[in-house]
Amino acid sequence: MIKRDLPGSKLFLIDDIAPEDLAMLQALYSRSAESVEVHLEKVAKIGSARFCQQYFVGYNHKSIADCGTTTMFIEGVSTLAAKAVQDWPLYSGQETSTRYIDMSTRRIEDPIGSPKSKEILARWMEFYTSSQAAVEATIRQRYPATEADNKDEKTQRRYDGAVKARVFDSLRGFLPAGITTQLSWHTNLRQAGDHLNLLVKHPSKEIRTIGEGLWKLFSEQYEASSGDFGAAVSSVTGGAEARDAWERKMVEKHTYNFDPTSWQRPGELSGDPYGVGSPRMFDTTLHEGRLQYYLEDLQTRPRGSVLPHFMTDLGQLTFAFHLDFGSFRDIQRHRNGVCRMPLLTTENLFERWYLEQLPENLLTTAVNLIESLIKEIHAVTDDPVARQYYIPLGFRVPCQVTYGLPAALYVMELRAGKTIHPTLRRKIHWMIEEFRKRYPQIPVHADMDPDDWTVRRGQQTIVAKEQAAV
Repeated sequence: MIKRDLPGSKLFLIDDIAPEDLAMLQALYSRSAESVEVHLEKVAKIGSARFCQQYFVGYNHKSIADCGTTTMFIEGVSTLAAKAVQDWPLYSGQETSTRYIDMSTRRIEDPIGSPKSKEILARWMEFYTSSQAAVEATIRQRYPATEADNKDEKTQRRYDGAVKARVFDSLRGFLPAGITTQLSWHTNLRQAGDHLNLLVKHPSKEIRTIGEGLWKLFSEQYEASSGDFGAAVSSVTGGAEARDAWERKMVEKHTYNFDPTSWQRPGELSGDPYGVGSPRMFDTTLHEGRLQYYLEDLQTRPRGSVLPHFMTDLGQLTFAFHLDFGSFRDIQRHRNGVCRMPLLTTENLFERWYLEQLPENLLTTAVNLIESLIKEIHAVTDDPVARQYYIPLGFRVPCQVTYGLPAALYVMELRAGKTIHPTLRRKIHWMIEEFRKRYPQIPVHADMDPDDWTVRRGQQTIVAKEQAAV
């Protein structure tokens, strides 16, 4: 505990006790006028492990569990499972980046486990691994080092890092979605319980198993949060069985955004099977009259400033488009809105950009590989949920996002930069163009340069300070 006395008041910073006890310390404020120092003395006297257990919680809601946080680390799970954990509006955490990490030695989740399914995964990975040297040579030829890149060892290292990142950017499209990753999940106790309650009902067996495993860890460590903090609600409202049945139905019915054609418009589909054309839609409910009231504030907003949250009530903006699953994982990171989880299929075709990065001698090989494995993937299983594990990240999915104005501007401006993966950056540029057509009076501070190469990618890493200084 850190304490600071002010005239007539006291300030405390407390982060060295168990999460549930920290939650109870806060909850006691609402039922006791005693200082937190008094309650901390009780923690010291009876021990942190027993403090929370001394109280019966009769709040009739879960808000106490909002006040304690924990962090879970999840390793060796598929990218599909990682997306399911992250499919939560208050998710906080980090994940292994396929843009910076060589995934060639990672285990691949194989729900079918047949010789044929193993062969499909092996063929994707063989192409990913064996193509790296040729793709790197092509990138160095297309984006040769400048005089500034050869100035010294540090700038050379930055250029080499940018090239390597571009190699992984280019070849991640061939990684099967069953490739395993690792992620962290920092959450408050209430959100953990609510989200785990849905994960244990997920259509994917792998994700259900992970959800059950996390729930056991959580309930063993935080007995009150998985019991008393929520039990009071059930005891008052009743109907636990009916709620559980309804939640299972909703998870089964709406986990995936199944319908990629609901917002298609005539003439927007390209005839080229690897073309750029795809269904796109922009819809808005922004209140024109109220928008005028804030117009001067919007027009004088400096680059990098975020609109205040209250402007969310001006209305919503919805964008729908096809985006490769690899880049969907990037835009899903913006959770101040709704980003529907798509079902990964082969129906929406392979993103052409990944093919454009290959040297000519690999292009035909890649196209033939994709076309042959599509047939084999559909033959290996009829289960669309299990089939996702064998489909690579380069296949496009129906992406639908809805934001309030502050979040929409934040996403568009942040994701328009050159360090963003080019396939997502193109869609962001389209979002900005559509927004500007509809609201030309509202500035969007965005890098719209079509050139997507930058050596800054070589600096986006984490190293020890002594290494960075070299």
